Amino acid sequence: MITRFAPSPTGPLHLGHAYSAILAHDMARAVGGTFLLRIEDIDQTRARPAWEVQIYDDLAWLGLTWDGPVLRQSDRMGVYDNVIDGLWQRGHLYVCTCTRRDIQAALSAPQEGCNVGPDGLIYPGTCKAQRRLRREYWQQSESGMPARDAVLRFDLDTLSSDLIMFENNGLNVEVTRQDLQRDVGDFVIGRKESGTSYHLSVVIDDAVQGVTDVVRGADLAEATQIHAALQALLGLPTPRYHHHDLIRDAAGKRLAKRDDAKAIATFRAEGASPADIRRMVGLIP
Repeated sequence: MITRFAPSPTGPLHLGHAYSAILAHDMARAVGGTFLLRIEDIDQTRARPAWEVQIYDDLAWLGLTWDGPVLRQSDRMGVYDNVIDGLWQRGHLYVCTCTRRDIQAALSAPQEGCNVGPDGLIYPGTCKAQRRLRREYWQQSESGMPARDAVLRFDLDTLSSDLIMFENNGLNVEVTRQDLQRDVGDFVIGRKESGTSYHLSVVIDDAVQGVTDVVRGADLAEATQIHAALQALLGLPTPRYHHHDLIRDAAGKRLAKRDDAKAIATFRAEGASPADIRRMVGLIP
């Protein structure tokens, strides 16, 4: 068994992160498996070195140890670029110049509805007719990063399989192409700001690191169908997925990094112990 914890260094780790990290760590250690740490910092506009350092400090204080070197996504942008370029060459992607406002306006029509899926607003396919029209969006700049002023979307019409299968919380799940088109829409693969998308980078890195079991919050459960579809398309193994309940505040609101009062560092400063953290998230009585 190989599990991983993959935080973004965009703020302090909170109790929800602690819960997820401890679950993944303990699951692997219980069977003599491997626990990996990955820093998901593709969003360089928000990532900060200081937050990354604090991730290491918080995990070490919790008594969690990881195996091997830390994988940092910002070091792997060329890998993601090559995969995106390959998908483009195979005809799976198209350029999308729509803004969020454009999408909202298109979805405001009564016949379209305004549904939200795991990739945000379900894209109505406005730019699909222009697919492969402007190859210049995928050129290399002097820095070696993609020089694009638009996003690249995956055309679900080109999906090679009509049936996507994966295991979620011990249950076998089957998703059809029609399910994806209805509930997800043509999702983003390449972004203007970061070059790649979360969906693509996480799929590639889980495969590279040999992750067998993905432990993460229930808020990402719906995204699993996207990841399984990409894994099938790219010929990558599909891990077992374990989506746990979210840690919420007293009002029932899920925790966010802006909720500094629930940050692990705050509890540490107030004299809490690692056992106290486990107790707060319900792992020990």
